[in-house]
Amino acid sequence: MSDARTAVRDLSGPQKAAVVMLAIGEERTSRLFGMMDDDEIKELSQTMATLGGVSSDIVERLFVDFASQFATTGSLVGSFESTERLLGKTLTGDRVNQIMEEIRGPAGRTMWEKLANVNEAVLAAYLKNEYPQTIAVVMTKIKPDHASRVLGELPEELAVEVVMRMLQAEPVRKEILENVEQTLRTEFMANLARTSRRDSHEVMAEIFNNFDRSTEGRFLDALEERNRDAAERIRALMFTFSDLEQLDPAGVQTLLRGIDKVKLGLALKGASEPLRDLFLSNMSERAGKILREDMEAMGPVRLREVDEAQADIVTVAKELSDKGDIVIADAAGEDEMVY
Repeated sequence: MSDARTAVRDLSGPQKAAVVMLAIGEERTSRLFGMMDDDEIKELSQTMATLGGVSSDIVERLFVDFASQFATTGSLVGSFESTERLLGKTLTGDRVNQIMEEIRGPAGRTMWEKLANVNEAVLAAYLKNEYPQTIAVVMTKIKPDHASRVLGELPEELAVEVVMRMLQAEPVRKEILENVEQTLRTEFMANLARTSRRDSHEVMAEIFNNFDRSTEGRFLDALEERNRDAAERIRALMFTFSDLEQLDPAGVQTLLRGIDKVKLGLALKGASEPLRDLFLSNMSERAGKILREDMEAMGPVRLREVDEAQADIVTVAKELSDKGDIVIADAAGEDEMVY
């Protein structure tokens, strides 16, 4: 494994990216390509085409290193200044200036568009500690439907005072508006970004969820040797097909309406008896009989096909849970939303 570690260190950044993309399969690679620009696609494609053979030890070591670094990364702070410095290392000054101007945009527009995506209760919780005049300025700059919801979250006496200020409002001086924007940017949006940043272990758990069973086990075992705490935390955060046993009957029936029955049959071929019974017991007698017959008719199936079917169903379950259509209880019996 020491040879593999040395080989990974010798790989360039594009080569490491190429190995990862070849390892995760065509479907996921195509999604990543969809997020890249033409130059990035060309560079990675050329690297992938000239990569040659890569041993399984190197692939495994690359993923373990990636997971270990990701799981142990401390907090990160992104800023316009740090972004501009990074861009300056690879682009010309004119191109950097153009990109930064597009990112920053006109000061007012960018800030108010960001506020439009902030939950009204969160925004109101911050604004209730501001002067009524300041709140009035913010209310006049965001969309009316959003402003109405924010006002509805404020204490009634304060909300009425804000409305009175809005009715009496005169054109806001440029320097006052800039001060309000700067305060929102440095005090509110910056804190919001820090509190909403996802934990790196959660991100790694989602990545590991997309491995097949064999790869997942290998990487978790290898990561456990290097960082037991990180491995255990990732394992605890992972959501697998077997976790669907925590669904209540209504949740199972909702999930059944959203999944392909052929994939369900494949998925259940590799499931425990209790989980099979949970799904079958929430189907009509006729539908359950048909599914059992279809599963028997499949005969032996590849484990990879079972893993893929289970992963697809887990994806649907997560989407339904995110929308609040189903609720998955944890082992302690407490309701837990899956992200």
